[in-house]
Amino acid sequence: MNALCFYFQVHQPLRLRNYRFFEMGAVHNYYDDYQNQYLVNRIADRCYIPMNNLLLELIKKHGKKFSVSLSISGVALDQFEWYAPHVLESFKALAKTGQVEFIAETYYHSLASLSDSSEFEKQVKKHSERIKKLFGKKPTTFRNTELIYSDQIGARVAKLGFNTMITEGAKHILGWKSPNYLYCNAINPKLNVLLRNYQLSDDIAFRFSDQQWKGWPLTTEKYVDWILELGEKEEVVNIFLDYETFGEHQLKETGIFDFFKALPSQIFKRSNFEFSTPSKISKALKPVAPVHVPFPISWADEERDLTAWLGNELQNEAFEKLYELTQKVEKNKNPEIHKDFGFLQTSDNLYYMCTKWLASADVHKYFSHYPSPYDAFINYMNILSDFIIRLDEKTHSSASQQKAKTSVKGDNNKTINKPNLSTKKTKTMEKKKPTAKKPVAKKPAAKKPAVKAAPKTAAKPAAKKTVAKKPAVKKAVAPKKVTKPAVKKAVAKKPAVKKAVAPKKVTKPAVKKAVAKKPVVKKAVAPKKVTKPAVKKAVAKKPVVKKAVAPKKVTKPAVKKAVAKKPVVKKAVAAKKPAVKKVAAKKTVAKKCGVKKK
Repeated sequence: MNALCFYFQVHQPLRLRNYRFFEMGAVHNYYDDYQNQYLVNRIADRCYIPMNNLLLELIKKHGKKFSVSLSISGVALDQFEWYAPHVLESFKALAKTGQVEFIAETYYHSLASLSDSSEFEKQVKKHSERIKKLFGKKPTTFRNTELIYSDQIGARVAKLGFNTMITEGAKHILGWKSPNYLYCNAINPKLNVLLRNYQLSDDIAFRFSDQQWKGWPLTTEKYVDWILELGEKEEVVNIFLDYETFGEHQLKETGIFDFFKALPSQIFKRSNFEFSTPSKISKALKPVAPVHVPFPISWADEERDLTAWLGNELQNEAFEKLYELTQKVEKNKNPEIHKDFGFLQTSDNLYYMCTKWLASADVHKYFSHYPSPYDAFINYMNILSDFIIRLDEKTHSSASQQKAKTSVKGDNNKTINKPNLSTKKTKTMEKKKPTAKKPVAKKPAAKKPAVKAAPKTAAKPAAKKTVAKKPAVKKAVAPKKVTKPAVKKAVAKKPAVKKAVAPKKVTKPAVKKAVAKKPVVKKAVAPKKVTKPAVKKAVAKKPVVKKAVAPKKVTKPAVKKAVAKKPVVKKAVAAKKPAVKKVAAKKTVAKKCGVKKK
């Protein structure tokens, strides 16, 4: 069997708008809708509609002898649906003939196969479902973005249920081998691998209208001669082209449509080759050998590797920043976030950042609408930064909503609304009352002995409910002549107060203990007349404070001044203004204890 397979890539990237003129976080529409609509309709008039009509004409003329394969990215399908529905209808008309096979790929024409396996699988499944819905048949052949392939990627594609995959017949991979045979994956031999003949493909895609090329002008007779030179032993010749080659890259005036229109007749007339599709090839032929591709290859540039998208620091930084967001996006439920994340993955955004030279640079410059690769990088990173801001805002808002739900549905012991149950008279709070009373019921049970030992003066049940939350208050009620319960409640939280309350008459040493733990202000106000011994004792402890606080390098004059003032305080006790001394004493005590006087 000698088969000739024509594959056409249909991909129209979304142009990003110039984000330098928009405030970060204010405008979230990243796409130049006017330019995208204009380009889709322009290319539709030049390429999609006339080429689809030509294929329909050839199918009617040659019947089942003629067939082709189409790989339409999800980004292109979306734009056809938005801007040019008539283009989508023309592709559906091709599908109805049964002579056109539609191939699966990543939905967003992305590099997800090089980064995140889950994102890659999600996009492949989404694209397959869209192809089946639009054209009525689930694809069995897969071609990765820009024909990127490796042994590992092929094995993952086989797990997704595909039996055939298309990639580049790169010379550094094949060596002496020919691309014109059916191969298989080195890890999973069940996956058949078809290799693109880049020499014959590029003769049409890039050199057809080049008048400096020695093969110009390219006629159908000349092209068939080159195919025949391969020999009868060559089983399958895979010609893979951009669909936009016809009418857009190679204008109608070059004769590109006339060339393809006459090609099938010349093939049938002068050779034994027949037009076929990848699914038919996989059934008719057997792999001759596994093809070993340890590192990823592609169909781009002279190197046939990944340097067209990941060949410099600009591209690598953008790629890494983008795919760092995968897990955050997966947790987010907003469909707009998922849509923008998908479109930002389109490989063309990285392709525009390429900084290569010579022939490869000319190709990149032709496809790019940016003045330079650095402009492409800056604009893309601005948009990506805005997207990250949106993603973080959505993530935080959803997280706060989940926390609010869990706090309402959580355990009663963890609810923060317990203190409000006795004050707010709402239906929702009344429903929660039975659950809120459970822990309260346990506490009075443990405190009943303390109530029995309480004096007769504690006769108000209402007071018991408020004091019940603080176990230390019951011991503080024991003295008969306590007039300020508010002070006792505040002090009751610290166990040191229990020792001070035990004697009926609060002595001055108790005041010293209370001063050490910062409740001095409340108790110091209670006695109206502070006796002189209390002042002397408080002053007597100053040397201790000086030893603890004063560093070694304190100058002696400062110490003498502080000591010199002590006898003045003692003699001043006999003066007529005791109030001044009392205030001075309290200030010194307050300063050492670290408590602000109220």
